[in-house]
Formats: sequence, structure tokens, C-alpha cells
Amino acid sequence: MEESLDKEEKSSESSFDFVSLIKQKFGLQDKDINTYSPLTLAYIGDAVYDLVIRSGVVLKGNMPINKLHRESVRYVSAPAQAKIVSLIEGELTDEEAEVLRRGRAAKIHTKAKNASLSDYMTATAFEALIGYLYLTGRTQRILELVKLGVERFT
Repeated sequence: MEESLDKEEKSSESSFDFVSLIKQKFGLQDKDINTYSPLTLAYIGDAVYDLVIRSGVVLKGNMPINKLHRESVRYVSAPAQAKIVSLIEGELTDEEAEVLRRGRAAKIHTKAKNASLSDYMTATAFEALIGYLYLTGRTQRILELVKLGVERFT
């Protein structure tokens, strides 16, 4: 039973590759993911992570907007993302750990508002990892890591 679920998950993973659909609809060519800067990966990863968290919050049920926002911000802030990284770092593959390392080493040109520089850099690294996984079509892995981080966070 578990084996067939794994096959279904892999099958659904390959059948829903949003990035491939975007490339196809907009006539975009494949690019070597390794040519993307960590900050470019973080740019898209921020949006993807935010969408995953907001989707999870909204899918819990209808609630006032301010409650939706409070629940989302709980996981989307730089300190929260840095904590999630610390909670899941041991579960990363070597490839994922390398993307995270590159993200941490990125030269950030903005100032963190409500976070320490360390938390901000770690959150940027996490977003770079999410962006990398998204652009390589590994949405299932994104969901696994985010779920694991959120479960361990609470």
C-alpha cells in the first residue's frame, strides 16, 4: 500500500510541474539552474514559500483576514524561517545543503527590518533553496520540507 502511494506521489509530482507549464505557455527556454544567483533563487523562493504557507492557512477554513495574516506571518518572517532551517537542516540532501550554503554566502544588499542579520541571511538561504526546488520542478520536496519545518516549529 505504501509503495503504491509513493508511486502515486511521484506520478502526481511529474504531472504537475508548474514551471514547465509556464515555460511552455510563454515560449521560454530551459536555463541551467546553476547559473542563477542565490538571490535570484531567493526572489522566487520567497513567493513560493509564501504561497505554500498562505495556502495551508486558507485551506484550514474561512476566517477573518487579520487572523489569516497573523497565522501566516508566524511562519513567514525571517526569524521564523531561520528557526525552520535549524529544524530541518539535518534532513537535507547534499545538493540541498549546498544550495543553502550558497544562499547563506550571498551578498545581501538590503537591511533586515525586524530580524538579526544572521536570521535574515538564513531566511534568504532558505528561500534560495525553495526557489531552487521550485525551478527544478520538485514541488513535492518543497511541501515535504515546509511541512516538516512547520510541524517541528509548533
